[in-house]
Amino acid sequence: MAALWRRRLLGVSGLCRTVRALSGKNEYDLLIIGGGSGGLACAKEAAQFGRQVAVLDYVEPSPQGTKWGLGGTCVNVGCIPKKLMHQAALLGSALKDAQHYGWNIAQPVHHTWSVMAQAVQNYVKSLNWGHRVQLQDKKVKYFNMKGSFSDLHTVRGLTKAGKETIVTAENIVIATGGRPKYPMHIAGALEYGITSDDLFWLKESPGKTLVVGASYVSLECAGFLTGIGLDTTVMMRSIPLRGFDQQMASLVTEHMESYGTKFLKRCFPTKVEKLESNRLKVTWKNTDLGTEETDSFDTVMWAVGRAPDTETLNLEAVGVKTNSETGKIIVDASEATSVPHIYAVGDITEGRPELTPTAIAAGKLLAQRLFGQSSELMDYDNVPTTVFTPLEYGCVGLSEEAAVQCYGSDNIEMVCLREREQRILGLHFIGPNAGEVIQGFALGIKCGATYPQLMKTVGIHPTCAEEITKLHITKRSGLDATVTGC
Repeated sequence: MAALWRRRLLGVSGLCRTVRALSGKNEYDLLIIGGGSGGLACAKEAAQFGRQVAVLDYVEPSPQGTKWGLGGTCVNVGCIPKKLMHQAALLGSALKDAQHYGWNIAQPVHHTWSVMAQAVQNYVKSLNWGHRVQLQDKKVKYFNMKGSFSDLHTVRGLTKAGKETIVTAENIVIATGGRPKYPMHIAGALEYGITSDDLFWLKESPGKTLVVGASYVSLECAGFLTGIGLDTTVMMRSIPLRGFDQQMASLVTEHMESYGTKFLKRCFPTKVEKLESNRLKVTWKNTDLGTEETDSFDTVMWAVGRAPDTETLNLEAVGVKTNSETGKIIVDASEATSVPHIYAVGDITEGRPELTPTAIAAGKLLAQRLFGQSSELMDYDNVPTTVFTPLEYGCVGLSEEAAVQCYGSDNIEMVCLREREQRILGLHFIGPNAGEVIQGFALGIKCGATYPQLMKTVGIHPTCAEEITKLHITKRSGLDATVTGC
């Protein structure tokens, strides 16, 4: 009988589960799996309520062997290095323009990738260290380990060296984000291609580059590569910037073409081969012409979407439900999963925007609800964002296509409702510093701004942003909207 009782205690999850069950107390009030934007924000906020908090974070090296530190995609292989390299490209454009303003700068100007890359990588590493220090200051325990569920309150942490640590927690938040997809059906894609996980950590210039995909990641990377003087081509099967306003997306790609980026439209790759010269020969099909074409490149970068990083979490062991098509975790309005005390925030969640600021806000609000007696939920409506292409595109609210789908074309004018107060449904801006422009107007949209209120707003002259306060020509009018004077 004693032997039978002992087996029941141990169960399938081992002795550690038994110890916690006997003691009746979990080691931590909150355990975060994933040290990216959302996870870190949640951890730091929870710690401020005096709770025992731990973070597990581990970066699986990319197929090309690239790895990085604490902070997630945004800090290491996303927003931060992307914006810095975008800025490098803008500086190059400014140098070319400078001679027209009287500056004597020898042309052509040359860019050294290794200098830029080292500066960017050093800055990113300083942010990695900053996050470590913040966790320590707030008394959040940091485990550099890969986490997977053993049972409802137990997570097994595994170091790179294979050392195991068992962590128990009353509440668990999954915030592991996503990683770039590889088109595994294309021969040579994995062996010879890179993704955005690798681009920012290259020590040498990628040279002549083919970027495959039409996402914002694709266009942003192609934009700054062109801007620093590299021969860059974008290959896209269908439309650019799916989900964004398509009139604006067309303006983005048209400007990029005039800027020097080449586009292979309605084309898709079929194989990648390595030549004796170490260059990569890419074969693709042109669906418009029905032809097969080839060219050689120094670098092939895949930007064909991202997949949630759930593979090693062992979610099925605890019953956390995911979308069978996308693999993302299904959550309710309070970020709760199908298991009451297990939550998820950020890119890993189904139906949420894949944006750093929303992950941060959602993480903070979740901690406040768990430990601060708050009931406030994250509001995912009217979230502003910007695509950092050479000519930036910022937006907030609905695209014209989405507005028409929701309200009908007869009820929409300039992405505003035509009836009653003419509430603004969406605002879209292409121009320099689009993010800075849209950030300000986003407050108005969040507060329910109307078209008449916008027309009463006095612009700051001379600025690009003031053009928004002068919008009066609509598509329906058929008039020419070209600006010819102040």
